[in-house]
Amino acid sequence: MQNFPLVSVICLAYNHEAYVVEALESVLNQSYPNIELLIADDCSSDASVTVIENWLQHHPTILFFSNKKNLGNTKTFNTVAKHAKGDYIIDLAADDVLLPDCVSRQITAFQNSKYPNLGIVYGNLIQIDEAGSYLNDYYTAEDTPESGNIYKMVIGRTTKICSVSSMVKKTVFETIGYYDENLAYEDLDLWIRASRVFDFEYIPEILVKKRELPTSLSAHFTKKNSKKSKRLNQSTYQILKKAFELNRTKEEHKALLGRIRFELYKFITSRNFVLTGKLLLLEMKVRWKSIM
Repeated sequence: MQNFPLVSVICLAYNHEAYVVEALESVLNQSYPNIELLIADDCSSDASVTVIENWLQHHPTILFFSNKKNLGNTKTFNTVAKHAKGDYIIDLAADDVLLPDCVSRQITAFQNSKYPNLGIVYGNLIQIDEAGSYLNDYYTAEDTPESGNIYKMVIGRTTKICSVSSMVKKTVFETIGYYDENLAYEDLDLWIRASRVFDFEYIPEILVKKRELPTSLSAHFTKKNSKKSKRLNQSTYQILKKAFELNRTKEEHKALLGRIRFELYKFITSRNFVLTGKLLLLEMKVRWKSIM
C-alpha cells in the first residue's frame, strides 16, 4: 500500500502474563490500517506462553516464536526481525501499551519530515504503574527533545531518547546492523550507531504508556554486588568504547566525557570496581583526544 507502508510490530514477552494481552490488543486497536504483528516469548517462567497461545486462538494468522531457552532481548528481537516484512519496525515490550494513534502519528512524521535522511522517529509517553495508574510524563516542560543530526547530543547525554515511543526505518537496521547480541540492553547502542548515520525526529505527542515494574532494567543498574548490574554496566562500558571509536571531532570527545562521568556514578554505586577502573582508563583516552 503506497500511502500506508507496512509496519512490523515485534512484541517481546518475558514473564508478562499479567500484561501481554493488553499490549497485543493495543496493536490491533491502532487507527493505522497496515500493521504486521509478530510475537516472541523468551522462555518465560510464568504463564505468558499459555496466555499468548489462548489469545492467538482468536488471531491464528499472527506469527508466534516461543524460545525453548532464555536468549535475551537482543538475540530474540534479531531472530524475529528477520521475519518482519514491514518497511518500519516497532520494538514493543509486552508490558507496554501503544495508544490508538501511535503508528499513524509515527508514519505521518516519516512522510512529512524535512529530514531526507530520517531513520528514527520518537515521541513522548506516560509512565504507569503495575495497575496502569498514571505516574508521570517521560518528557516534561523542562526537556528539549532534539531532531536532526543528534549524535553529539546522544553521546553527551544532553538529550535523552524515548526508546519505547520510537519507530525505526528498516533500512537503519540493514545499514548499521541489528541489535548487538553481546549486550544486555539495546537502546543506547542503537541510538549512538544510528545517529552517527541517520537523522532523528521528535514527535511532540504522547504515543505510548510505559509500565514501570520492580523488574524493569532501569532498577538494576545501581544494585550493589549484583550479577545483573554487572552485566548491564559491562554493556554500558562496551557501548562507550564503541562511541569513542565512532567519534570524529574534539567536540564529540568532549561530549562523550559528560556521558562517561554520568555512567561512572552507576559503576561506583553498584560496587563494580573493576569496571570503574576500566571506565576511568577510557575517560583518560577520551580526554586526551578531546584536547589533541
